[in-house]
Amino acid sequence: MFTNKDIEYRSVFVINCIENKALRVESGELLLENTVEKKTLTKLPFQKILALFVIGHITITTALIDKCTKYGIPLVVMKPNFRPVFFYSITAEANYLLRQKQYEWDKNDLQLPKILVTNKIRNQLRLLENTRKKTPLIEKAKGHCSKAIQLVMDASDYDTVMGLEGRIAKSYFAAYFEDLDWKARCPRAKTDPINVTLDIGYTILFNYVEAFVRLFGFDPYVGVYHRLWFKRKSLICDLMEPFRCLIDQQVRKGFNTKQCKANDFLLFKNEYMLKHEKSSDYTKMFYDVLIEQKGEMFNYVRDYYRCFMQKKSTPLYPQFIIK
Repeated sequence: MFTNKDIEYRSVFVINCIENKALRVESGELLLENTVEKKTLTKLPFQKILALFVIGHITITTALIDKCTKYGIPLVVMKPNFRPVFFYSITAEANYLLRQKQYEWDKNDLQLPKILVTNKIRNQLRLLENTRKKTPLIEKAKGHCSKAIQLVMDASDYDTVMGLEGRIAKSYFAAYFEDLDWKARCPRAKTDPINVTLDIGYTILFNYVEAFVRLFGFDPYVGVYHRLWFKRKSLICDLMEPFRCLIDQQVRKGFNTKQCKANDFLLFKNEYMLKHEKSSDYTKMFYDVLIEQKGEMFNYVRDYYRCFMQKKSTPLYPQFIIK
């Protein structure tokens, strides 16, 4: 696993290989090249790489795998929508102590779920405050968020925490997107362009968080808030909660600035679908904000890992607060 020295002196590199890009190993360095102009764009010494994320379709060579093995570098290759399709690490999957702690976790312990949910609500409150508007809906939602934080912390059962999270989400979405003729949050139902755009963003966020989580050897299917469910990566659902605000903010900004428009979508059999030619624009919109937060997201998962392994008290667990 990573040492403090590794984290201090090495960096997470995210490389965009979506268009006309290729990787090559030469003289102990990783070269990013433009395949059209045949020139080197970037040189990265392997000694400086903590983890390597590659977005796009590339060829993985034995030379690259050999260097990643030698320097203990996890390699994650993702599609343009951030879906991981290849993960290589000689250390993370052997972290049986971590997975043992996951399997032994008391499912009735609500302390970690409360930390995750209140972190999410704090960010929802921050977004509402950042609108600088004082409409009745926004003021009402802000009041609900403020009260809910303490109510969640005082909750004595799992259903109460879930119920509070759901009620806050309903109030929050109605207020935050009120200028955009908001109706209701309908995950995966494709009822309107805003819901479809939120789904796209959350999917990209999910895939990106998974890539970080896998660096440490977690079993992604075993969460602390989201319960076990067939084929659901519950831990990823848990750890993406504090970062959902990044997607919400980007969607609201996109529709307000006309970067996202209703005519970017087609209505087919009562479901809205993003036009194929617009896919890259929407992917880039979310790509830009998540890449900007790569350090914060890595640090969050790293600190969560440290706290979980050492069974630290919940106040010491990391918090991500949007600016």
